[in-house]
Amino acid sequence: MSPSTFSSIRDLKQHIGQTVSVSAWLTDKSGKGKIQFLKLRDGSGFVQATVFKGDVSEDVFEAAKRLTQEQAVLVTGEVRADDRAPGGVELSVRGLSPISENHAEYAITPKEHGIEFLMDHRHVWLRHRRPWAIMRVRDCVQRSITEFFHAEGFVRFDAPFFTSNAGENTTDLFEIDLFGEDKAYLAQTGQLYAEAGAMAFGKVYTFGPTFRAEKSKTRRHLLEFWMIEPEVAPSNHIQNMDLQERMVSYIVRRVLEECRGELELLGRDPSKLQPAAEGHYPRITYTEALDIIRKHIEDRDLPPNVQDDVQPVEWGDDLGAPHETILGYHFDRPVIVERYPAAIKAFYMQPDPADPRLALCDDMIAPEGYGEIIGGSERIHDYELLKSRIEHEGLPLEAFDWYLDLRRVGSVPHAGYGMGLERLIAWLTGIDHIREAIPFPRMLTRMRP
Repeated sequence: MSPSTFSSIRDLKQHIGQTVSVSAWLTDKSGKGKIQFLKLRDGSGFVQATVFKGDVSEDVFEAAKRLTQEQAVLVTGEVRADDRAPGGVELSVRGLSPISENHAEYAITPKEHGIEFLMDHRHVWLRHRRPWAIMRVRDCVQRSITEFFHAEGFVRFDAPFFTSNAGENTTDLFEIDLFGEDKAYLAQTGQLYAEAGAMAFGKVYTFGPTFRAEKSKTRRHLLEFWMIEPEVAPSNHIQNMDLQERMVSYIVRRVLEECRGELELLGRDPSKLQPAAEGHYPRITYTEALDIIRKHIEDRDLPPNVQDDVQPVEWGDDLGAPHETILGYHFDRPVIVERYPAAIKAFYMQPDPADPRLALCDDMIAPEGYGEIIGGSERIHDYELLKSRIEHEGLPLEAFDWYLDLRRVGSVPHAGYGMGLERLIAWLTGIDHIREAIPFPRMLTRMRP
């Protein structure tokens, strides 16, 4: 192999004993006397390059000593196997040349930094191991989603970001002034448009950013986040839950296949995710969930991050974050909670024919305290019933005329759900706050960089 042959760091293990060139950035260095240790990254991975004074010219050795953090460099060397090293290899340097000079001191030094400082420098923090690993998992999850739906016969169907109406709570909308002529809103869901797509294509999914104007500072909330929202026509509540389980178990399997190194770099034990990869998610009713929560509270059998003064849920109230945490720790894999009271759910959800107090809906709760990752339901397909629900909620009929129109001609029972991408990634990677699960988070307290 010619020394001019280039390799990515990720592929170095394929070239053990060979000489290759790597274009990379210096993340850190150490050494003294006749040896320099260079820690390099190239976007595909990380590797240590060792520069021995006896193996290189004086100019190369001095160039290695002068390198500064995050300087771009071209390194040529022999790939050596080393089971102790990340990726199982190291690079013995034979040649080195800086690609460019740094014109400023790099902000994030090897010392400890607080999370706010790191978020202020998010544009460069993304280069470091932790965010790098999280974004690699994010990429794997996104590819897995499109692979899954393509294999299931779905059509990707893009919903608009500007809407004239709310999908759910009107108080959670970002209002936009349309040149003083009218008002529009940033979409909080693509679901209503996906329903139109389902009536045209049978099986569709939307995948893109959505917006919620919630003044929340919790670790589970962002103002802008990505949603996956499939809709199937015809379909029903049971088939909808089946689809959710197939999708999530597929994604987890793909992450375990592709990203074990990234998970281990994050300190995430891959075995914790294995049950979710296997499927067989338990399904319990809302009422059964209340019983499980109540028993845990009565027995004082609470997860470590749930306060001792947590109260049981009264029938008819929604589950709070502590209650979802209790359920998440009760099972070793995601649990599907179905048939919530209709009064606390969205206007478009189909009532349970066996008990009209309930809706044919579900939430999927992730294990280990990560809360809801999916919310779904069978949709109301009857025109008069949907119209009455819109009126009952006090929503303007004129804004939903096109949505009602879907029920006037060729309406069928149909169902769908929404999954928050960042919440899923937070659970998979074991991180504490979903602000790290998106490249540039938008929060009540953060709009830059």
